[in-house]
Amino acid sequence: MQQNIEKTPEFYMKQALALAKQGEGKVSPNPMVGCVVAKGGDVVATGYHEQYGGYHAERNALLNCKGSLEGAELYVNLEPCCHYGKTPPCTEIIIEKKIRKVYVGCLDPNPKVAGKGIKILQQHGVLVETGVLEQECRGLNEVFFHYMECQMPFVAMKYAMTLDGKIACETGDSKWVTGTEARAHVQCLRNRYKGIMAGIGTVLADDPMLNCRLEGGKDPVRVICDSKLQIPLGSQIVQTAPQIRTIVAWNPEEAEKWRGFPQPGNGLPSLRQSAEALGRQGVELMEIPMERDGKYLDLRQLLKNLANQGIDSILLEGGGTLNASMLREGLAQRVYAFIAPKLVAGAKAKSPVEGSGIPLMADAVGLKQIEVSRFGDDLCITGRIGGEICLPG
Repeated sequence: MQQNIEKTPEFYMKQALALAKQGEGKVSPNPMVGCVVAKGGDVVATGYHEQYGGYHAERNALLNCKGSLEGAELYVNLEPCCHYGKTPPCTEIIIEKKIRKVYVGCLDPNPKVAGKGIKILQQHGVLVETGVLEQECRGLNEVFFHYMECQMPFVAMKYAMTLDGKIACETGDSKWVTGTEARAHVQCLRNRYKGIMAGIGTVLADDPMLNCRLEGGKDPVRVICDSKLQIPLGSQIVQTAPQIRTIVAWNPEEAEKWRGFPQPGNGLPSLRQSAEALGRQGVELMEIPMERDGKYLDLRQLLKNLANQGIDSILLEGGGTLNASMLREGLAQRVYAFIAPKLVAGAKAKSPVEGSGIPLMADAVGLKQIEVSRFGDDLCITGRIGGEICLPG
């Protein structure tokens, strides 16, 4: 016997959220948005924001229906836009199609919208109800909300470790900590985030590609923190820079000091020669000042620069030193910790977060909104970093 499903606003909003997720990896720095149109209790049109620069979810949905939509109800997880950008405002077509009522998941933090879309609809006689599955709608677009509200990229720290907290053996061997299913999910994360960041230590030790190997996926912008400009011309990162956008963050003074001011004829290329060779290969060099203590690049300034270039999110695959620096500066928002049921031991084996550490367990960085997933024999614990973060240097 078929059970009747109560078609509440939440029922339709869940469909809109499922549609929105189909835009993952394709719409950044725009949000993921889905839209459902119902009339007489039946869904008559659906749509989602399919790609950056393309029509928004509401316009796609309304254009997908050829019949009259007068008196219909529209469900969308984010407030309809009301300004001209790459596409016309969605409020215009909603009014034009004589939609009776619009159900909105959450307001748009973009100052160009921020409640104005709802106000315009109401001024034209459209009923509006907000806050339908608001937390779920905000959660789907946590990157967009952080980017809009903080003008900084959303940073998600990802690492894989053994059950005793090691990311590699004492020998340096790290292939592989986790199994194939967990590593396949990492490709989904690389598709989800606009950029991927690693430190030069990871590049020198592993010679990674840091690309997305998901079928139909999009390669993230690769950002390498390399204050001394040590990255080898023969590395996979540099060799594939013509195909995948690659940024190397460096500091000229640190690079000069490390090279010891090489003299002509000593066999070492000058700093200028190295920089020019990287540039010819397509690598973008981004000069970043050092932190006050002079040990590391100023990560806050680096993230500000990336945000100014439309990079709204970073998957941090940086190794223990870079992870510790991000946490110390309060710049990370989420953690993905993949845990393999293995023990490798070793007092000197690398851990996912290094640095000086926190002296008291009571002051440990905590996670909230925790989710646990299983991939083969491995677990993934993810959650938002909560509270004020203050790690010693």
